[in-house]
Amino acid sequence: MRRVLTLSVTAAVFVLLVAGAGGAAAADAPVAETAAECETEADNELVGCWNGVYHAETLDITQEDGLTEAELETLTHRSMARVEYLRERPFETDVPVETVSREQFQSDGTGNASSQNRTEFQRWNDQVWKALFVVGEDDSAAQAIDTVFGGSVSGFYSPADDRIVLVVGENETLRVSESTLVHELDHAMQDQYHDLTGSQYVGATQDADLAVDGIVEGEAVYIEERYTDRCGANWSCLAEPESSGSADQPEFNFGILQTILQPYSDGPFYVETLLADDGWDAVNESMNDPPTSTAEVIHRDPAYETREIAFDDAAEGGWETYADQGMNGSETAGEASMFVMFWYQAFEYDAATLEPTREASVNAHLDPDDELETRAAYNYAHPATAGWAGDRLYPYRNDANGTERDGYVWVTEWQTPQDAAAFEETYLTMLASHDPVHRDDGVRDVATGDFRGSYGIERNGTRVTIVHAPEPAGVFELRPGLDLETPETTDTEANATDAEETDGEPDTDQTTAADNGSETSDTDDAAPTTGSDDESTAAETPGLGVLSAVVALLAATGLLARRRRP
Repeated sequence: MRRVLTLSVTAAVFVLLVAGAGGAAAADAPVAETAAECETEADNELVGCWNGVYHAETLDITQEDGLTEAELETLTHRSMARVEYLRERPFETDVPVETVSREQFQSDGTGNASSQNRTEFQRWNDQVWKALFVVGEDDSAAQAIDTVFGGSVSGFYSPADDRIVLVVGENETLRVSESTLVHELDHAMQDQYHDLTGSQYVGATQDADLAVDGIVEGEAVYIEERYTDRCGANWSCLAEPESSGSADQPEFNFGILQTILQPYSDGPFYVETLLADDGWDAVNESMNDPPTSTAEVIHRDPAYETREIAFDDAAEGGWETYADQGMNGSETAGEASMFVMFWYQAFEYDAATLEPTREASVNAHLDPDDELETRAAYNYAHPATAGWAGDRLYPYRNDANGTERDGYVWVTEWQTPQDAAAFEETYLTMLASHDPVHRDDGVRDVATGDFRGSYGIERNGTRVTIVHAPEPAGVFELRPGLDLETPETTDTEANATDAEETDGEPDTDQTTAADNGSETSDTDDAAPTTGSDDESTAAETPGLGVLSAVVALLAATGLLARRRRP
């Protein structure tokens, strides 16, 4: 995994990046067939042995009293040999493995938020997470993210230092999850074949960052899964150490946690699809040209169609965007984050969002069709969000008269008008759980609670625009001319939806960017938005700013299970 010092939050950022086939080809590397072929470092050119340790070797190591440095080194060598065997290519050099206390890890990850730029970013990022109904009006996204990462990271790979760091609890002896070690070593191998500090492995938006990690973490988790498959039947493996999680660990924000976990859950199945298509060559190609949206990974469709959204800033009354944050002031949340928005409101606020009941809405995420052996798998696909084609979320600020006012304009684009209607319906259901007053002007005003304020929702064809301000007048200041009358879905459109759906999944070829031009605009004369003209100008990492750590989430997922109410 790659460790990045995140500027978006006060915690360290951990980006786990995968290598493709950009390094030396290894498809024809010789494979060690027996332990006798692995005797010295000179045999490291053989796939399946490292520094004299064979991948199928049985080690005289137990962890009851912890591991010594020598035992950790031997275990690392065997794990490297196993990663080689599973990934079918050799390491190029040793991978140092070091340890750090959790106290030191958390201290290193705590930043200084005194600079003006950081304060500006945090205010911008708070609006992103408030728009996603994950962080409330009185809470800090940075603090919530810090809590998730500070207590759940068990190790990471640092491309900058070419080393693995294992996080050990205070006064604990060193016990290693061999599965986690294999995961980290796969990232080290990726780094040796590619420069994981390359910009192509860091998405410019939250959705793009998660998408990159879909292939990055997808490969590493896939390798973990294959390692687990061979344990017992083919390999002697160390027993997994017991979780050191304690009952008094800080409460996680599960909306943030489940967003971060999306690449770990959908990624390995995405990789499995690529492997079935064209083996490791297909995976390597995806590593070289990573996915750009979580929709690609969720639906396992590298050709998933999206649309650019050109935005016309028409705000009045002193409202301003954050030109130096995100992509020219905007964030892209993406399908995964939008799904979690609806799920989290069911889980935490008892809203029946995704399904007719709260219980069914929660289980829509927790009961996936596919399972993993090494960790919990989750579902992120639902008709309410499956027709996503793009979005741009613009946080706004208004500091006139010495009073801070915050708001946002969130423009979402969908594959069909029916997809847009499905999203709007689910959003309105979610909002209704917070007891809004539906005013004569169409604004929905929430008087109290974590998501208080005024909301305007406009649906026009394949577009749904959401505007939020502290009070009703602010909604129309942010978006003059907003039409808050809900359009009817015609019988023709409804019949088209039935014809286009196949096996419960939307046909993403039905209304694509190619059918409508390469982009859509919220005004007729808005200028197109292109990648070259819309590069991020901020020093911060957009959105999460923490995508993604290699995490040992036994304690966290256990807590999730305990809080899974009927």
